Amino acid sequence: MSAEVNIPRLDLDDYVKGTPEQKKKFSDNIGKAFNETGFVTIANHGMTKELMDELYAEVKKFFSMPDEQKLKYEKAELAGQRGYTSKGREKAKDSKTPDLKEFWQSGQVVTDGDPVKDEYPDNVEVAELPRFNEITREVYQRLESAGKHLLHAIAVYLNLPENYFDDKVHNGNSILRGIHYFPIEDPDSLPEDAVRAGAHEDINLITLLIGASADGLEVLTRDGTWYPVKANVEDIVVNVGDMLQRLTNNKLKSTTHRVVNPPRELMKTSRFSVPFFLHPKADMDLTALESCIDEAHPKAYEDITAGEYLDERLREIGLKK
Repeated sequence: MSAEVNIPRLDLDDYVKGTPEQKKKFSDNIGKAFNETGFVTIANHGMTKELMDELYAEVKKFFSMPDEQKLKYEKAELAGQRGYTSKGREKAKDSKTPDLKEFWQSGQVVTDGDPVKDEYPDNVEVAELPRFNEITREVYQRLESAGKHLLHAIAVYLNLPENYFDDKVHNGNSILRGIHYFPIEDPDSLPEDAVRAGAHEDINLITLLIGASADGLEVLTRDGTWYPVKANVEDIVVNVGDMLQRLTNNKLKSTTHRVVNPPRELMKTSRFSVPFFLHPKADMDLTALESCIDEAHPKAYEDITAGEYLDERLREIGLKK
């Protein structure tokens, strides 16, 4: 293992239920990892193995439906932010070739009268799979809760008030995505640069990934090599997104990662994964924190809001015209 790769396994209960010493250690550890590699794995995140197994079973049921059925749920005007997105629609920012995947997205449900509700489209319901609708909502809520705890720990690491992110992510524009990396029936017919997910960084504050049905996730290390990320079956993988990197003026790293194609003998198999992209409300100011700017680290980014930045990135990856 490269000495550069620090992807520790942390227990979220140490922060949520721990002593002051355990909380500080958790905060220090997640901050150190996010400063060095941008990735951690997290245990005790609020979901049981049974719930995760059922989620994957429902996701697989949806993607096994015929294309004409799935296409009923594709709403092009929503720029991939709700419902189904078909094959060939999304690409990595600097790639010309679309990723080898299709996906489903569910978003925020506002229930407390917050006027931000008017900014969000309704979630798309799958008539054929009522349990799919229920379980994606439940998993969304549980990952959102875990994400808020992680942001508390990150705020403490940054010497901010623990609740710094609370009002910014309450009813935030977060997304739960179910991804199907479909079988590659004829590998020789693919463009040379066609991969399951091209090298990219995530747009949001932090991403919480529920396992995956197969290997393939890799992160780019500081020495320029690709390192496979493997987590215990019941853990989630958490990484920094570009919004948090901008806010911290590169103190916390939004590390480049990708999903590589499987070995040739496994090309005709599917891979599934379910990431939760934790976004703030659109009006969050991503201007770099003064505490993260000094002579050695001059301000690296122009001021921008989360909504403006999301809009810019959705156009770059081909989901918005």
